[in-house]
Amino acid sequence: MRSSSSQPSRRRVLATALGAAVAVPVAAPGTATAATAATASSKRRSAALVVHHGRVLTGEAHAPVEEAVAVGRDGTVLATGTDAALKRFIGRDTEVVDARGATVMSGIHDGHAHPLNAGERTLHPSLAGESLTVPQLQDRIREFLVADTAHEPDGWLVVEDWNPVGLLPAGTVPHHRMLDALPTRRPIALIGDDGHNAWANQRALDLAQITAATPDPSGGHIVRDPDGTPGGLLKDTAQDLLTRVIPPPTRAQLVDACAKALAQAAACGITTFMDASVGTHQLDTYAALAAAGRLPQRIVPALLIGPDLAKDPAAALRHLRELRARYGQVPGLRFGTAKVFLDGVIEYPSQTAALLSPYLDADGKPTDHRGDLYVSAADYGRLATVLDRADWQLHAHAIGDRAVRTALDGYEAAVRANGRRGNRHTVAHLQLVHPDDHRRFAPLGVVACMQLQWAMRDIWTMEALLPYIGPERHRLLYPARSLERHGATLSGGSDWPVDPLQTWNQIRTAVDREGSEAGEGALYPEREGLSRASSLRMHTAGTAYQLHMERLTGRLLPGMAADLVVLDRDVTRVPVREISGVGVRLTLVGGRVVHEGTPPSPSAPSPARPAALSGVHGGRHGSCGCG
Repeated sequence: MRSSSSQPSRRRVLATALGAAVAVPVAAPGTATAATAATASSKRRSAALVVHHGRVLTGEAHAPVEEAVAVGRDGTVLATGTDAALKRFIGRDTEVVDARGATVMSGIHDGHAHPLNAGERTLHPSLAGESLTVPQLQDRIREFLVADTAHEPDGWLVVEDWNPVGLLPAGTVPHHRMLDALPTRRPIALIGDDGHNAWANQRALDLAQITAATPDPSGGHIVRDPDGTPGGLLKDTAQDLLTRVIPPPTRAQLVDACAKALAQAAACGITTFMDASVGTHQLDTYAALAAAGRLPQRIVPALLIGPDLAKDPAAALRHLRELRARYGQVPGLRFGTAKVFLDGVIEYPSQTAALLSPYLDADGKPTDHRGDLYVSAADYGRLATVLDRADWQLHAHAIGDRAVRTALDGYEAAVRANGRRGNRHTVAHLQLVHPDDHRRFAPLGVVACMQLQWAMRDIWTMEALLPYIGPERHRLLYPARSLERHGATLSGGSDWPVDPLQTWNQIRTAVDREGSEAGEGALYPEREGLSRASSLRMHTAGTAYQLHMERLTGRLLPGMAADLVVLDRDVTRVPVREISGVGVRLTLVGGRVVHEGTPPSPSAPSPARPAALSGVHGGRHGSCGCG
């Protein structure tokens, strides 16, 4: 890396030369090769930045690995090619970065996450997704109470990252009496790390006015005792009855926490997020972040359509258009996607995911329970038809195979009515997909957005799932390779903070189906593991395609946005297990530096992983970090 007292630092060069390059319009990339791009122009142009001595992945199929990339002063890629060819772009004030043989590639595009929720969670104490007995959990909450005596006797205690499947011994069902036994009269709310469960003590239920007379909301359940009184466990939209009465943080607290979360994501190499459930609260926060200059990534907000609104497609379309009109000028936001929850989660004790065949009981015997479909197939078909005709993309949460089929049936109805309009409707999660539906994605143009860090053997896939669906269905979990083999476009997402932000472990787990967090081994890698190239592609170009951004970003081609990362090793050559520990030295979005780490020294080619964001370690699989 070059520097001298007469030249500005890298950060000053890029920040002043490129300005707010994240929002710069980018022309469609040409088809010129890197060598052609480096020689075609008769006018010499110096670059703002040249990264050389690297292994540059352009993201083009069958393209050779290059050595260097040049970034223009408008925030676009000037060229990729050999070190020698790109010397012509180095001027007196060009910053030059030595990649030292490590990978340079597109930034990571996270096609399904909740980054603002990740920030907000840091404002409360966390249980870190641990599995605990009831006495152990009570001891942990006592510690939180002792550390927060200022809020006695009436202040809320909100605890994040409670593990709904980790209450031991296995099969223990949460009840408000377990929390009522604690030495306090404070209202207590435990927020599940899966995003689908909350647990309240009696005082919290009383303040939320949740009684035996309270009806279940659309898309949710109040778990009740035999006499009908609430037991304290709230599933899916029933959580809103509780969380709406919890005092919110101040705007300053929220913006600062969310800015720190987004900065941590940039340190993990994430350059684009699809925020997978957005309303006015989140849009107001994004507007405040943008105004403060603290929005480092491109954001695609998936505007939430609740189960009641989904039954009225015309009203849903008006709602989407109103939000786009109100917030469409916020820098960094790109509108065009709507989100619908079709079902819940599959693991015990929730079992709200919609299945084609019933759940089993703990002894492996069939029950009469097939989970919950929050939007009917007929309603989803009507909604998809109306939104598709208006050129809105639908993004469906579908965990169970019945929910996945409902999504596909809805998109098929839209195609029958409107023809193929190229809106790239998406199904997210795809934990269980019936084999008959694998072949339906490609003909319908439906994108499969998968969170493959979940694809491993741990308490979630084994103790909380295997007994309740049986071995035959268990072998079908997260069918990434099957979908790819049938021509589906795969995209990737973290579901952060439902899962910890471990970007590179996520990419690794898609390959070996084990990752660094598995407690019980790999989950059918011989059946559904992806190649390394496929995993990298789904988390870059695949997600860019999902988000209608493939002509802007996701590859390193001349004319495209310089959304790129410089890593601390070559992810194409290291053993697959080592991908989990990848560190990110430099992250650019539109040519603008959004993360700059310490480069490795010659004696230490693999520095320690970036530190975890304190407090954001909830989620299904334990600790948080970038590696």
